[in-house]
Amino acid sequence: MEYDDQEYRHTEEFSKESDVVWTGIGKKIPVVVFYASLLDSDAKEKYTLASNFRLTYKTGKSDCKIVRSILQAHGFVEVHPSSSHFNLYWTGSHVKPYDLRCYGEYQKINHFPRSYEITRKDRLGKNIQRMQQTKGFKSFNFIPKTYVIPEEYHQYVAAFTKEQGVWIVKPIASSRGRGIFLVNHPSQIPIEDPMVVSKYIDNPLCIDGFKFDVRLYVAVTSYYPLRVYLFEEGLTRFATIRYNSTGRNLHNQRMHLTNYSINKKSIEYVRCEDPTIEDYGNKWSMSAMLRFLEEEGKDIAMLMSRVEDVIIKTIISGELPIAGTCKAFMNQKTNCFEIYGFDILIDEHLCPWLLEVNLSPSLACDAPLDFRIKSNLVADLLTLVGIVVQDTYSGEVRKKLKDSVVECKSRVKPSLFSGGVDACKLNYTTENMRTLREAREEDIRKGKFVRIFPRVDTWDLYGSYLEHKAVNYTLHCQLFPDSSYMYLTRIRNRSTVGHMMGSKVRIRSTQSQEQVSLPEVNIAALHKRIAQYKRILSIKQVLPQLSLLLQVSTRNLLLLKLRLPCMNYLL
Repeated sequence: MEYDDQEYRHTEEFSKESDVVWTGIGKKIPVVVFYASLLDSDAKEKYTLASNFRLTYKTGKSDCKIVRSILQAHGFVEVHPSSSHFNLYWTGSHVKPYDLRCYGEYQKINHFPRSYEITRKDRLGKNIQRMQQTKGFKSFNFIPKTYVIPEEYHQYVAAFTKEQGVWIVKPIASSRGRGIFLVNHPSQIPIEDPMVVSKYIDNPLCIDGFKFDVRLYVAVTSYYPLRVYLFEEGLTRFATIRYNSTGRNLHNQRMHLTNYSINKKSIEYVRCEDPTIEDYGNKWSMSAMLRFLEEEGKDIAMLMSRVEDVIIKTIISGELPIAGTCKAFMNQKTNCFEIYGFDILIDEHLCPWLLEVNLSPSLACDAPLDFRIKSNLVADLLTLVGIVVQDTYSGEVRKKLKDSVVECKSRVKPSLFSGGVDACKLNYTTENMRTLREAREEDIRKGKFVRIFPRVDTWDLYGSYLEHKAVNYTLHCQLFPDSSYMYLTRIRNRSTVGHMMGSKVRIRSTQSQEQVSLPEVNIAALHKRIAQYKRILSIKQVLPQLSLLLQVSTRNLLLLKLRLPCMNYLL
């Protein structure tokens, strides 16, 4: 049995020419499919589905020109911000939890309640520090030391005494580089306004001498249980002045900050007007940056595996307050979704550092590269979250089907797993089966998004960090039943699945005690061979190829991937 999401895909996948994809029990619930290609002025085909069924949207406090253009290209009509007849509500501000109680099952909003737990810089720092204290500092050591001013000013002074150097000061709820400056002494920090001060990372990885960071787009469709998707493409943003670590240019923002809104005003800023060129000027695509690093001999598979680890742990740090609020205020679990903008800085050791998480990442398209990436991002996001074709006024597009009660006992044998929840108590109820169906249908609609949680190995890696273990473990067991059984078997037998011996890899079977010896293989070369971030090949294509490369069976290859980070990342 294959351990990939492909095994769960329905055979009736929608084609690229479809207006809708059918979901739900009996495949009788239509969901709109969005295409960025409709924004092309040469596109002659006009979609009338949304206009025929009076599908609507409303906006609030958001720079959402690209969102509005895509919705209107598909026939959606904008309604007044105070209207309750809408299919989609796109807003740039935080959502009030009690407003969600009156939302219908078909209505969507682009924020979860209390999403500020990871988007406000002070709350992000507090949540990461909580996880460091309860789950281990080394596991969550991906943000610099951070202090909230003025309440933690004395702690900051004490830390500065031990680690003198450059620190960076940011407003707690600002964006686009506004209000950010560098200091090398506590007396330079104003204590009247709330700020966060963090240790400055003075050894960034540079390309041609210029500092850069990466903007990644992360979609969360559910916090209870957790489902996280990473868009396969992102943006690499460069400073306009070559980096100098001597500390003599602390006030030169265009050397130390990579924000586009700051550097675009520089006379040194280089624009690229050709949408087909991704590695020219002060803004590259993420894939172009990865290709450049790979040509320089960097291990991009390991890098992206670390980046995904940072993203998942950051989302988990906010799971406790956000999921709790969702349970308390949301009558419909599918009302909310979120698109976060993660800003990641990479140091010279290929370690990613989280700079900040943006609640409403900018979707402005100031360059052709922006338009190409962000239009596909929005189209795939709206398709992923699943906007149901339902008339907001009459409610008549389909008859609502009530889920039949399906209860089946878990096949997982009784045992204790991380978190102390007994697996024998897991009952696959109607709600469990509905959650499973939603996860599988999202996987069909994900487009260029990659589901990074849950994956086949995520319970092993992150199960102990989750607060709501039972519901997440139930979904993991349903999506990957064989993997869950393997996990419980390893816990029961206290045996090792595999171990590394020099450059030779051995896999040990816990039942037959047979040892499968792999041929001598250069692990670094293996990393380069399979470092394909865009995941063009399906698992059915990749497994036989790698199996032939290593001369081992597919079953043993699946065990091997638990020990090789690069294979975890690919599969």
